[in-house]
Amino acid sequence: MIATEVVPERDIETRVTELGERISHDYRGLRPVLVCVLSGSLVFHADLVRGIAIDCETDFLALTRFGHGGRVRLAMDTATNLEDRHVLIVEDIVDTGLTHQLLCRTLEARNCASLETVALLDRTSRRIVDLEIGYRGFEVGDEFLVGYGLDWKGRWRNLRSLWAILDFERFDADPSALLSLAHPRRADSLTP
Repeated sequence: MIATEVVPERDIETRVTELGERISHDYRGLRPVLVCVLSGSLVFHADLVRGIAIDCETDFLALTRFGHGGRVRLAMDTATNLEDRHVLIVEDIVDTGLTHQLLCRTLEARNCASLETVALLDRTSRRIVDLEIGYRGFEVGDEFLVGYGLDWKGRWRNLRSLWAILDFERFDADPSALLSLAHPRRADSLTP
């Protein structure tokens, strides 16, 4: 088997709803700013914001890696002034924590009233730095995941659930094989 579904669509919907309810309760009367870290968090961010039942704002930023060491820099910054604002960083996955730590330090320097993290996925087994994630969707292992915003070479962000790639050699040779697993009825109708 090339891949297996590890978090079904229904489980994602349920958990995102729960996170939205918790944020609505915890930030009642505060009008937080939810900052989406592009691009992997976009799908999660959109669903999360629709599940929040209080007044809130959204903004976006993007990070990029460059050089041989994979250094991280800000590729796109927020448009919102975050000073004295309650900020929630919306992440698709927190892995080693190094990039997230850099992001938190960058935003803390802007004198936010509070800064918290909402992560769809938390890969604690790979954590290098100690950090707190206030709102966590699911803890995951070391498997390579695609779907629900997570990609492989720009593909598969549009899957409604999360899939672990089990056979990278086969997947790399024929990445479209995942379509027949993730969308069996659609794949049949799209075949010439």
